[in-house]
Amino acid sequence: MADLRVNIAGVAFQNPIVAASGTFGFGREYSEFYPLSTLGGISCKGITLTARPGNPPPRIAETPGGMLNAVGLQNPGVDHFIEYDLPWLKQQGTVIIANIAGNTPEDYCRMAEKLSGTDVDMIELNISCPNVKQGGVQFGTSCAGAEGVTAAVRKHCKKPLMVKLSPNVGDIGEIAAAAESAGADAISMINTLTGMRIDIHTRRPVIRNNTGGLSGPALLPVAVRMVSQAYKRVKIPIVGMGGISKWQDAVEMLLAGASALQIGTVLFTDPYAPVKILDGLGEYLDRNHIAGAAELTGKMIPWEP
Repeated sequence: MADLRVNIAGVAFQNPIVAASGTFGFGREYSEFYPLSTLGGISCKGITLTARPGNPPPRIAETPGGMLNAVGLQNPGVDHFIEYDLPWLKQQGTVIIANIAGNTPEDYCRMAEKLSGTDVDMIELNISCPNVKQGGVQFGTSCAGAEGVTAAVRKHCKKPLMVKLSPNVGDIGEIAAAAESAGADAISMINTLTGMRIDIHTRRPVIRNNTGGLSGPALLPVAVRMVSQAYKRVKIPIVGMGGISKWQDAVEMLLAGASALQIGTVLFTDPYAPVKILDGLGEYLDRNHIAGAAELTGKMIPWEP
């Protein structure tokens, strides 16, 4: 049997399959389907410094090959997570990643400080959230923004720090390098692409927020390309995500340069998808006489110009 273990920034994962933030909640509902110890890890729903009610509905809509969402980071806040959700999660026998989102660098730093004193295994810094102090631009859409907030959080974060990158940029490799230079231990990518659909009868966008984040299978080719670009620019591990729905997608993402994978939107149509992907990946490795999942990372063979 192939060795499915991977190591991300000093954190040992029993396999490379991680439930993606925002699609798995805090795991309680999915634990009714299978033991969460089956997974390599869980990236918990994004949490903020204080509780947020999220955006008004409609905030989720199906699209060809995926879905749009503008949930608006509805969550109970970091203190509630630490007191009520984390103790249960730590009993599940898998790596627990806290995903944090904020409006200001100070928000991120305060959360990183709070979480550094807990049993979370890793902190995922989501830099695709509005930067209120700079008029609504996103931290993750410029090298200066990514580097600045990562450097600030690094001073307060005692846990391995993974930075989640936005795809809504010109050169993802530059952003990845900026996060690495500022002290990121790993990067996760990609977050959703900005999209819109319009109801032709009402002439209004189908999402109350007007635009939403596009995820699902339609995102896979973009995610594979961006992971490959980032892999050429950074030395730190990459956790790849974006449209992974079956084991073949997982192999593809590993070959592009990912060391581990986050599985997201497919969970809404098939909660067993991570288990199926894990089984398929193991069979692929055995069939091809590959000793371990880590041996696939970055092994794409590009065509020469």
